[in-house]
Amino acid sequence: GALGGLGLALGLWRRQVALAAAREDEEEKELRQRFMAPPVSGLRELRRRRRELRSRMELLIMETQAEVCRALAALDPGASFVVDSWERKEGGGGISCVLQDGEVFEKAGVNVSVVSGLLSEEAARQMRSRGKSLKAKDGKLPFCAMGVSSVIHPKNPHVPTMHFNYRYFEIEEADGTKQWWFGGGTDLTPTYLNEEDAVHFHKTLKEACDKHDLKLYPKYKKWCDDYFYIKHRGERRGIGGIFFDDMDSPSKEEVFQFVKSCAKAVVPCYIPIVKKHCHDSFTPEEKLWQQLRRGRYVEFNLVYDRGTKFGLLTPGSRIESILMSLPLTAR
Repeated sequence: GALGGLGLALGLWRRQVALAAAREDEEEKELRQRFMAPPVSGLRELRRRRRELRSRMELLIMETQAEVCRALAALDPGASFVVDSWERKEGGGGISCVLQDGEVFEKAGVNVSVVSGLLSEEAARQMRSRGKSLKAKDGKLPFCAMGVSSVIHPKNPHVPTMHFNYRYFEIEEADGTKQWWFGGGTDLTPTYLNEEDAVHFHKTLKEACDKHDLKLYPKYKKWCDDYFYIKHRGERRGIGGIFFDDMDSPSKEEVFQFVKSCAKAVVPCYIPIVKKHCHDSFTPEEKLWQQLRRGRYVEFNLVYDRGTKFGLLTPGSRIESILMSLPLTAR
């Protein structure tokens, strides 16, 4: 009798294990369908460490990439995203999604990168210049950085260019303590100003910020205006949005939730504007003016942008992905 009971219990246990495994496989399949490509860290690893913030951030950037790509592709059915997964021999890799030469978008890129390894001396110098006291062990600083970034250049000059980026950084110092921070933002660069669109864009971002703290939107709006300033031209790039960096308080969880709200605001702040104007008529002169404004965009990205600089200073980084922000054409 006792043996029979043991056999029954063993049978039940086996069934539970098989059910749990089947459930895991099902969840994995669902996640795979949700993303544009398998995550850099692998689904099994992300599931195993799903309570860790690094894993949750990687899942968030993967979800954001897929949400944005699907929303853009739905507006431009004649074109499709080319998905390219790449690996970095120093550690990590990324997923680049680019749609080119569509009816609506001349070029839309949405990139995810998850990289780790040792911080280059130049990258560390750039961070120290922002006030970070990074104590290296034998000149080495192990780091982990991940983010989603996107630039969307539409064909029609009445549809604005949009950029967003949300990222997380972790650095291990000589004594083993970890410094961490988040950064990011979303901003709009119209060729022709439309007040209604500007209000919609800013209002959507303000609502995302206000869920967390009413002081955030005015602070990060001003930071955005100051950051996207083309010094040598004495001009601002576009009509701003929000921008923040080195954000490490009140707590890791609270900052993550704030970043999540901002990432979820990307589609609602931009897609309605594209829908509204993508079939507007335009003249050759208006197209030329768009090309000139794009030239300014290129100047800012190559001369001042922090993300571009960090990417180019990171050994083994993928140049095509870093320079994805450049339009197909500009003057």
